[in-house]
Amino acid sequence: MSDSLSIRYVDVEASRGNIFSVDGSLLATSVPEYELRMDMLAGGIEDDKIFYEKVDSLGAKLAGFFGDKSARDYSRRLREARKDKERYYLVKRKVTYQQLKKIRKFPMFNLGRYKGGLIAIQQNKRILPFQTLASRTIGYKNDNVANAVGLEGAYAKYINGEKGRRLMHRIAGGTWMPVNEDDDVAPKEGADIISTIDVNFQDVAQSALEKQLIKSDADHGAVILMEVATGEVRAVANFTKVSTGVYKEKFNYAIAGNQDPGSTFKVASYMALLEDHKVDTNTMVGTGNYQIPGKMIRDSHGSIGTVTVKKAFEESSNAAVAFLVNTHYRNNQSDFTDHLYNWHLNELLKLQIPGEAQPVVKNPKNRSWNKNMTLPQMAYGYEMQLTPLKMLSFYNAIANNGKYISPVFVREIRRLGNTVEHFNARVINEKICSDVTLSKMHKMLEGVITEGTGKNIIYNPLYSIAGKSGTAQVADGNKGYRAKRQYQASFCGYFPADKPKYSLIVVINDPKNGYYGAAVAGPVFREVADKVYSSDLDINQTPPTHLVGNTILPSVKQGNPKALKQVYAKLGVKPLYASASAIDNGIDTSNGIAFEETRVKKGAVPAVTGMGLSDALYVMGNAGYKVTVHGSGVVKTQSVTGGSIIPRGSKITLELQ
Repeated sequence: MSDSLSIRYVDVEASRGNIFSVDGSLLATSVPEYELRMDMLAGGIEDDKIFYEKVDSLGAKLAGFFGDKSARDYSRRLREARKDKERYYLVKRKVTYQQLKKIRKFPMFNLGRYKGGLIAIQQNKRILPFQTLASRTIGYKNDNVANAVGLEGAYAKYINGEKGRRLMHRIAGGTWMPVNEDDDVAPKEGADIISTIDVNFQDVAQSALEKQLIKSDADHGAVILMEVATGEVRAVANFTKVSTGVYKEKFNYAIAGNQDPGSTFKVASYMALLEDHKVDTNTMVGTGNYQIPGKMIRDSHGSIGTVTVKKAFEESSNAAVAFLVNTHYRNNQSDFTDHLYNWHLNELLKLQIPGEAQPVVKNPKNRSWNKNMTLPQMAYGYEMQLTPLKMLSFYNAIANNGKYISPVFVREIRRLGNTVEHFNARVINEKICSDVTLSKMHKMLEGVITEGTGKNIIYNPLYSIAGKSGTAQVADGNKGYRAKRQYQASFCGYFPADKPKYSLIVVINDPKNGYYGAAVAGPVFREVADKVYSSDLDINQTPPTHLVGNTILPSVKQGNPKALKQVYAKLGVKPLYASASAIDNGIDTSNGIAFEETRVKKGAVPAVTGMGLSDALYVMGNAGYKVTVHGSGVVKTQSVTGGSIIPRGSKITLELQ
């Protein structure tokens, strides 16, 4: 009984596993932190002479090292602890490992293990090397909070590791101190999590969102960037207003912010109409106002007359889509909602991180269904509750040739560098609609950017974008929509439109300076898309030119076409022009030396592979880039791929051979 009261084992926390970004950057890690205590009766300082000879020197060293107390104060406290025969005197908390290594060389402590009285109790401190970057997605572990938060909470069983054990004995004053470090059972470190987050894209998303939130004086906002084919989330940013001009990550609106999606939902309405052959893109429809029992549905920008379905979509006419859906599904309203349920819009995405809000999509069996008002209002994104990530996932399916997949936040779990578990996206719906309908939706979404609401804000001549703006009035709790005019601006889409790699959504809630989706959320979408496109070399490539006609004769260096033609003429050699306009210009391509005209895209790095040095320097110089050269002969490789978008003045290395 005496042993049970004076000796016991206590748990020793394991060092938690790391969380990495997809590019290997460290997002969260544990670093050792120590609590320093001192046994005033340790074997090496039992003799008063030894202790009192060194105590003032130790006090001076501690004072100079920590700077929190004077040397006299440290010396006095150590002497008092010695007088009280303390076996577990607290010297300092929160000491780093590097500091501990230096402290072990201080007078008295340098007598060796157990002799100098120094006791270092290791604790683990969790740090985020990138600080606020993706902090809400990374999450945290808090033993006092029941609900898990982010990746830290969702994968705690992997990250936590296995606790160790330390034998402690009770000393005078009821204090417990370690018996012997050699008796400790070492803890087992936790596994590492490889997330799908890209730190560079995350930084871009957070910066662009915060800037626009401040400009529009909005309440909160979210941005999500997802890879189309894999469903891997590359960036997710959430900011909440805490004071004027100050925003912090306090709530994950991306996965838990359930609200009326507004006009971004029109893709689902038009998809249903097209799939059921109710309309085609060239069907004519009126815009402006549409009266239903108890409500007039209006287009905020006014009527644009009777236009095609495609044009009504591009200009985001509420009246047009409400009229079309109500006219064609009024007599059998479940035909419309059945589409939404078949697309699983009413179901959870079953994400890898906790906190996802349950989608709310009504059907005629619901008690709140109004046979006169619910259907036409659903057509333009009301009478339902969807999160930004839920809406983005549906757009991602359109970009992904109809394959609807669940977003992925964790790619794999590794222990000691070996993969323990690998995660792929769960397929929700293999094909949401026919290829014919998909093709029409692609053209309509691209038309929004080239001809519609996104034309003056999101359109970029360097690459194609497809998407849809959304503006929704937000209900003020139980007070409804009329209590306070509050709006949600959004823009959702994907890029490059011709070969989608990324899908992206921006949602900004309660902006005070303007509220239309394209005007408020559009600039964030454009900034994120531009920076992602310019930095991803996989999508930013100049397609190879295929020569036509005779290609077996000797090839020549690329260069200035006018100079080359002049040389050909003087030498009497017939060139074989392989440019796209050769046939139109009536040029004989039946025989001759293959010649490929060099085309340089404005604002992009020229492709100079195959050129001689003088021509390469000329082209690169005119494009505004600095060049360094290795070797001699013809350009074999260039350090930045032709077609890439990088700032003028950047350095490019050419390898000649």
